Amino acid sequence: MTDPARPPATPTPPTSTAVARRAGVSRATVSYVLNGRAAGRVAAHTQARVRAAAEELGYVPHAAARSLRAGRGSIVLMAAPADTVPAFGPLFTHFLAGFHSALHHLGYTGVLHGAPAASPVDAARAWAELRPAAVLALHGPPLDAPAVGLLRRAGTAAVLTHGAQAPPGAHALLLDQREAGALAGAHLLARGRRRIGVVRPAERGLAAFAGPRLAGVRAAAAGCPGAGVRPLDLALTEESAARLAAAWPALGLDAVFAYNDEYAMLLMRALQDAGHAVGGAPEQIAVVGADDLLAARLLRPRLTSVRADITAPERIAGLVDGLVRDPAAAPSVHRLGTFRLVARESS
Repeated sequence: MTDPARPPATPTPPTSTAVARRAGVSRATVSYVLNGRAAGRVAAHTQARVRAAAEELGYVPHAAARSLRAGRGSIVLMAAPADTVPAFGPLFTHFLAGFHSALHHLGYTGVLHGAPAASPVDAARAWAELRPAAVLALHGPPLDAPAVGLLRRAGTAAVLTHGAQAPPGAHALLLDQREAGALAGAHLLARGRRRIGVVRPAERGLAAFAGPRLAGVRAAAAGCPGAGVRPLDLALTEESAARLAAAWPALGLDAVFAYNDEYAMLLMRALQDAGHAVGGAPEQIAVVGADDLLAARLLRPRLTSVRADITAPERIAGLVDGLVRDPAAAPSVHRLGTFRLVARESS
């Protein structure tokens, strides 16, 4: 008698043996057909019979088992804590979309892994459970040599980390955020601004990007006598922006470089609502953002922005594929892109 309070048992998934039995062929024939290696080995009518049997049974190949047999996985794991991904903005999500598509065309499955970890080794252990062919540590605590060693021993052919340096055994993906700050700072200084605020997101997880951008502005100001740079913490809320705008007269700033266009647009609107003029004239507050979003061009005044010219996702996917195929390749630095400033009326 069935217990109504007991949850139904999970059905056992069909196996390749069941497909072979239904189609009246060997398991090797099923493997050839469903793994795309049947050409020249299996007759067309037999291939059709195997595919029909798999469809009837609802059979789906087991990716992990297939990876073990092949000696190489097909997963490319991209690691970024889930609670910080939304704050990266549209530029990051657009890149991820293109990268996933490019990986698919190369025969890989892209997986965005957002689980937090207490240490680099804990993170590497969680990633290694999926037996990825490659790991891209895009954000989060930096990997160290023990974490990279764990991944390599688990069969990961290529480990790539974001930043100018990578631990032994890993490759570096570099998009130097200091360049963005240096460009914004040089632009504002060239227009006579000497008291520059730099917006840092109050949201957690973005310090690794905001810190170097602030350092870039400071480096630019260091060569300009009388110039000063002040960090400004701002949450991505209207209330936080209104508080900063209300305190603006006491800060004595004549320009601001925001972490990205979203923070810049938020602060710019708050400054205008508080009665401050934004623009390139000496008596106005100059505002510069980053990412060069479409919305930045729709503002009035239009927003000056530091644009990231990111390497095409197809090229990055090709790089990963090459490193997976050549796991002994010497670690090196690979550029993710460069920055350039697009000047508009806001500065």
